[in-house]
Amino acid sequence: QVQLVESGGGLVQPGRSLRLSCAAAGSFFALRAVSWERQRPGKEREVGATITRGGNISYSPSVKGRFTISRDNSKAMVYLQMDNVQIKDTRIYYCHSGETSGQGTQVIVSS
Repeated sequence: QVQLVESGGGLVQPGRSLRLSCAAAGSFFALRAVSWERQRPGKEREVGATITRGGNISYSPSVKGRFTISRDNSKAMVYLQMDNVQIKDTRIYYCHSGETSGQGTQVIVSS
């Protein structure tokens, strides 16, 4: 079973950048696809970006062109580079793999 811990959230101004990190612990991490999901209070969680074990990547239309997902299997880390953040990106961001999610990290975009 994989355990996931997110970090890097915080307050950021519109148009700026932020990088989220997901540290994984557990077996077979390198074999798993990992997603960054995000959620607003009272709303359903949505998948923002996914990276497979082979490095194939997909993005939701709302983040495509602004966010970049990457992984470093040697460090058991997954990252989400968020560029040109917008107020609508204010969410809690979760790292998710298989049936496991971390506790989330809050991102607030505000001027």
